[in-house]
Amino acid sequence: MKERDVRFYSEGIEISGIVRTPDGPGNGAGIVQGPGWLGLKDAKLYLPYHEAMTSAGFTVLIFDYRGFGGSGEGTLSPKTQLEDLINAVTYLQTLDGIERVGVFGSGGTGGGNAVLLAANDPRVMCAVSQVPVSDGADWLMRMRATEDEWDAFLKRLAADRSNRVLTGHGEMVHPREEIMIPSAERRTTTVKKDVDGRIPNEVPLAAADEILAYQPGEAATKVAGLMIVAVENDLVTPTDHAEALFHAAVAPKKLVMQHNTTHYAAYQQYGDEVIPMMVAWFERHIGGPQGSEVERIEVGL
Repeated sequence: MKERDVRFYSEGIEISGIVRTPDGPGNGAGIVQGPGWLGLKDAKLYLPYHEAMTSAGFTVLIFDYRGFGGSGEGTLSPKTQLEDLINAVTYLQTLDGIERVGVFGSGGTGGGNAVLLAANDPRVMCAVSQVPVSDGADWLMRMRATEDEWDAFLKRLAADRSNRVLTGHGEMVHPREEIMIPSAERRTTTVKKDVDGRIPNEVPLAAADEILAYQPGEAATKVAGLMIVAVENDLVTPTDHAEALFHAAVAPKKLVMQHNTTHYAAYQQYGDEVIPMMVAWFERHIGGPQGSEVERIEVGL
């Protein structure tokens, strides 16, 4: 696998990306990826996926969203992340030999954004979405231990909205502690340790309003060629979110359910089984005729 740093623009803001290409001839297809929730483009977590994809002839473009990593000004915003993904597709198509495009997204909004891109950009011919979020409000609510905690969070958002219109300024918060509430596994995992220290430690609380309105589940009804990878009893991104996306999508579609594992452990535990399935999905659906098959695969029973 070869790689090079690239720069392109999204709504006038410079975006930092990495293009990874096969050592040999390419197959004419490219895969775009925006990182997962609070992720960065150079996370080591993504390397096994990209190595497998490029070995099969695909070109991969991964980039930092606005406000993250090496990219220009911005903040945590699902709306602008979708814009960045659409512009990344345009950039990918400027590269020599790229005729067909798919999307890969992993982890919370990373998986959800893959669905949103496939629903909103007709150039994207298939999608692989790993441990995704389908309903932002439900995701945030289920992180809170009690109904009172959820109500207090909603009141805090309402107060912040009022303050913004009265003063022009909103509250700044830590995205992982005050918007997302980390699970016990997230607090102890080392899967993302290489990038955890480089994410923004302050974002506008207003970002939570966008997440409340975040609805990949509604968009999935417009997506064909969707592969979902889920974890049974996932405590980070609820399993029923992945299942809802699968049921909403148009055939051809595929659900891979990983058993006897956890959200973060699954990446390594089942990578050798699941990553080839992802590559096969891209091989079958980028540029090829699409049938009406509906598949469900169980892993680890």
